Amino acid sequence: MRLTWRTAQLELTEPLRISRSVMARRDAVWVAIDHGGLRGYGEAVSSDYLGLPTQRIERCLEESRPGLERFPEPETALAEFGRGTAAPEDLPAGVRGAIEAALLDLVGNRAGEPVHRLLGTDLPPAAATARTIGIVAPVPAAVQAARLSMSGFTVLKVKAGSADPAQDLARVEAVRTGAPDARLLLDPNGAWTEGQALDLLPRFAALGVEAVEQPVAPGRPEVLARVAKNSPIPVIADEDAVSYEDALRLAGQVHGFNIKLAKCGGVFVALRIVEALHGSGTEVMLGCLTASSLGIAPAVHLADRARWVDLDGHLLLADDPWTGIGGADGTVRTSGRAGLGVRPSPDRSAAPNAGGRQAVAR
Repeated sequence: MRLTWRTAQLELTEPLRISRSVMARRDAVWVAIDHGGLRGYGEAVSSDYLGLPTQRIERCLEESRPGLERFPEPETALAEFGRGTAAPEDLPAGVRGAIEAALLDLVGNRAGEPVHRLLGTDLPPAAATARTIGIVAPVPAAVQAARLSMSGFTVLKVKAGSADPAQDLARVEAVRTGAPDARLLLDPNGAWTEGQALDLLPRFAALGVEAVEQPVAPGRPEVLARVAKNSPIPVIADEDAVSYEDALRLAGQVHGFNIKLAKCGGVFVALRIVEALHGSGTEVMLGCLTASSLGIAPAVHLADRARWVDLDGHLLLADDPWTGIGGADGTVRTSGRAGLGVRPSPDRSAAPNAGGRQAVAR
């Protein structure tokens, strides 16, 4: 096998403001694994919050190459990844997930099967995805909500955590006015204290919000659990929901656990988390970072395992270099093609092999 990669920049259609930051662009590192004339792709995206700058991704791929290329075929490598024995223990989750995705794509291509069948799901997964509305003024929020509702979105996620909570309440009320039939989720990204959360959540519930992600700062899961116990709406752990160990710690303590493949380390760790949460009273949300369709695709193949699906990262981009998971009509779905089922966008046919800042090949 042969491992190569290329780095490109993803631009957002408009900057996304959340409680802790504003993002307008990020780097994507496209991982390619070749074997026997076929190729599989995966994607890792840079993240300051997760401590994963582009240079670290590239360095980790370089360090991982010898260990990966020692395997005689991708099926063996994928089986080892599934058992957690193929990657170094200190390999960042985002890099691990990207290599695993490329292996899944390649193995699926070799077998002529989509990834969801490799994972035990016969029917192609499809799910209504939430669409994010950032921290903006009420009028633009209402306009966005109305436009998204007309496009087919039935679930909208509203960012919160403004310095003045009244602004958050006004934004949610505006979104409700713009899309009166939409299901609403709320995401303060850990901006509130315990007292603020317990005071504000009933007010958001009265506006029709059906669940909230990470209302309080991460790092004190016992506080999150207390908020969940006293909240009128389901509380979903996000920043506190990273690893399998976090799932064991939070199972039964919160209403939902947001699995992001870039945080937990890929599909196989995600499946272990799903199993650990089963029957505990804590349900699964599938989330994502802002990424291309290639980066979102592995999670789409797991969409049938989640109560809440928030896989809209590719929909925030001004120009998605990949296609194959839909979403513009409010529903993400697998394509039915072998592997991950994604392809370069028609107007970006050279995307995986040209452009970007750096290519690495042996």
